[in-house]
Amino acid sequence: MAKSTQYTEENIRSLDWKEHIRMRPGMYIGKLGDGSSPDDGIYILLKEVIDNCIDEFVMGAGKTIEVSIKDNIVSVRDYGRGIPLGKLVDVVSKMNTGGKYDSRAFKKSVGLNGVGTKAVNALSSIFKVVSVRENQTTNAIFEYGNLIRQDPVTSSSKRRGTQVEFEPDTSIFKNYRYRLEYVERMLKNYVYLNRGLTIDLNGVKFFSENGLKDLLEDQTNASDLLYPIIHLRDEDIEVAITHSRSQYSEEYHSFVNGQNTTQGGTHQAAFREALVKTIRDHFGKNFDASDIRKSIISAISIKVMEPVFESQTKTKLGSTEMGDKMPSVRAYINDFLGTQLDNFLHKNTETAEAIRRKILQAEKERKELSGIRKLAKERAKKASLHNKKLRDCRIHLGDLKKDRRLESTIFITEGDSASGSITKSRDVNTQAVFSLRGKPLNTYGMNKKIVYENEEFNLLQAALNIEESMEDLRYNNIVIATDADVDGMHIRLLLITFFLQFFPELIKEGHLYILQTPLFRARDKKQTFYCYSDQEKKEAIEKLGGKPEITRFKGLGEISPDEFKFFIGEDIRLDPVMIDKSTTTDDLLQFYMGKNTQERQKFIIDNLKVELDVA
Repeated sequence: MAKSTQYTEENIRSLDWKEHIRMRPGMYIGKLGDGSSPDDGIYILLKEVIDNCIDEFVMGAGKTIEVSIKDNIVSVRDYGRGIPLGKLVDVVSKMNTGGKYDSRAFKKSVGLNGVGTKAVNALSSIFKVVSVRENQTTNAIFEYGNLIRQDPVTSSSKRRGTQVEFEPDTSIFKNYRYRLEYVERMLKNYVYLNRGLTIDLNGVKFFSENGLKDLLEDQTNASDLLYPIIHLRDEDIEVAITHSRSQYSEEYHSFVNGQNTTQGGTHQAAFREALVKTIRDHFGKNFDASDIRKSIISAISIKVMEPVFESQTKTKLGSTEMGDKMPSVRAYINDFLGTQLDNFLHKNTETAEAIRRKILQAEKERKELSGIRKLAKERAKKASLHNKKLRDCRIHLGDLKKDRRLESTIFITEGDSASGSITKSRDVNTQAVFSLRGKPLNTYGMNKKIVYENEEFNLLQAALNIEESMEDLRYNNIVIATDADVDGMHIRLLLITFFLQFFPELIKEGHLYILQTPLFRARDKKQTFYCYSDQEKKEAIEKLGGKPEITRFKGLGEISPDEFKFFIGEDIRLDPVMIDKSTTTDDLLQFYMGKNTQERQKFIIDNLKVELDVA
């Protein structure tokens, strides 16, 4: 007979606030990560602290926020009202303690929710908070959420406000580092949405005069804009709209109460719908919705009373109402665009004509593609029933109720041996594998037709589920996993070309990565080190001493599944693929994938590295 489990008072345990956060960090900050992705936990910690500073700015207190990141120690200083000194410890260490309970005062704010700074405190090895208020100051220092020291209140001549300093806990965030490109993007979004605010990052100041118009200008090269950016705003809404000359897909940047809703939500869906309706009504033509939205680059920001988000990290809006006796989100956005955008197009006939021509061009291209698309869809449908190329995982990005959805990853590999190693060692819950047959086609200079004609690209598009909309993307991370040799590099370039050409927002939104794999293994009978560079190999040899066994990995297929699991587990190393708006996509592709120019030959020669196998 099975031994029965006791169920008594001794079996019941209540976790205190910090234990709960440390045991289930994903509930509060999404995924952990090492900083290679913009939605990794270390950036959410920073965001939670800044959100409170933003609320102070919104309330009219403090126009400058100073952020410093050095050696993974983060410091954030605002010049708001300062946390009330007697409640300093409570605010950063007691759950459900915050200022946002009077919805009148804070109806359109995002911080002060009683959770944010507590999560930062609990997940940091050191956390220090200082408050200056009414010529008095106090501070408190915590380690792993435990109060170590609190100084008594003393007089101070410093400017009022709050300073938070923290270092993320390395036992939770493994091998992490802050990528300043992601931090800059986050801080720029804050200044676009809060005109009059200045944010200083390590001495570099960010400021915006034109809100979302500045955002689109910053994200897109001017030569790629089909017409000048349409910029419209009212008290609770702001939109910026243009079309790209070269990009095929739709691109949306959406915000609610200053939060970057990367997963969209009710406001983004309403915006897409309202845009189509307004354009149709303006021209009096029943244009296809996909033709109107093709190549659009846009941004929308709304302010909602007490918004409801579909996750703690506030990446998708669930609210259907604006609140405070205002209409629904859908009706509000429809009314705004129906009036303001229509008026704008009547007054700016050149822009209206440019949009009309773009729609007609999109319609022509769609009709040319329709036959081939139908065949491709049938092919993809058959393949999805039995897609030998895709070994899927259980949890996907769209599964909003699953804790680990942000970990969903697809590895694009070359050949059977590499995909076999990854398939055997992967986490079947969150990691999928798509296997390429040799080198993919060079798509440079080709049109969208090739995506449907080429079986591999068509199946890849179907696996990612991005044909209709980026909102349907099935995996948060798309990882190119190839050998680190010449052929592997070529395959990387060909795949990046494909994504740049047809789905650039996957790169812009930080979904595309290159998998780093170790070059060497250094071991003795007791320890094993995997080395990703000559320097790491040197350090490993010093640690091991004596005469360790050194193995050089020539390709992914040579690494056994038992070992591979270490490279794609919690210690995975990913290099994000990023594009800079200073170089247009066309220029980039022309340089790398166009005709063999002297310029490129010189670049290759200047950057050529010769590796010698030295025992």
